[in-house]
Amino acid sequence: MTTADNTASGDAGEPATAPAMEAPAAASPAGADTLPHDLTPLGMFRQADWVVKAVMIGLLVASLITWIVLVAKSRELALLTRRQKRALVALSQAPSLEAAEIEPRADAFLAAAREEWRLSGGALDDRDGLKERVAASLERLAAASGRRASRGTGVLATIGATAPFVGLFGTVWGIMNSFIGISQANTTNLAVVAPGIAEALLATALGLVAAIPAVVIYNHFARRIQAYRALVGDTSAAVLRLVSRDLSRQGRGLAAVAGG
Repeated sequence: MTTADNTASGDAGEPATAPAMEAPAAASPAGADTLPHDLTPLGMFRQADWVVKAVMIGLLVASLITWIVLVAKSRELALLTRRQKRALVALSQAPSLEAAEIEPRADAFLAAAREEWRLSGGALDDRDGLKERVAASLERLAAASGRRASRGTGVLATIGATAPFVGLFGTVWGIMNSFIGISQANTTNLAVVAPGIAEALLATALGLVAAIPAVVIYNHFARRIQAYRALVGDTSAAVLRLVSRDLSRQGRGLAAVAGG
């Protein structure tokens, strides 16, 4: 009786211990599904909704345009500034309008003054009128030079102003899709909710990455263009000084002839 009871007890105990040994193995697959997403930036981009992907691509293109404008505009402004400085030095040292010699690409102001002088025939009887006409021509050239120097910077202002809102639109759209997925999955598990929200927030991050450099670079170019416009104004004033100097010389010469 004792031996049989022990044998029966041992046989009955084996099935009771088997499920306890298998429980950890069954819990393993459930834990493997807690992080189903690749949470690297590239992985989140691949798994994002097509609208969010379009927003991200647009922001990356805007950021690329910002850096291209930085390189191209820096070279252009450096070249324009060097030419204008050389022209200003040459005009400041020139004794007269005809004796001034400057670089052909930078002599638009000098050429305009000489052409107006030629068309007016010296205009010694109307010096003030000649000066006003030359000043008007130089003002028009200065305005054109300022517009040429500012060309291409408007896109930086546009990117800096709109990129954060475009990124925010992508975030709102992505979070909306995440909430829809939550309602369909009937779960509020953070491991399920977090990847979708992270994908949405990546759009806002890219918006800031595009906007902040654009604003900084735009302000940098605004200062450089303002300095270039000041050089253009100094060049215009130097040409006007030469015109006034030549008119005064011719006036003194006529007075000396009349007095003699």
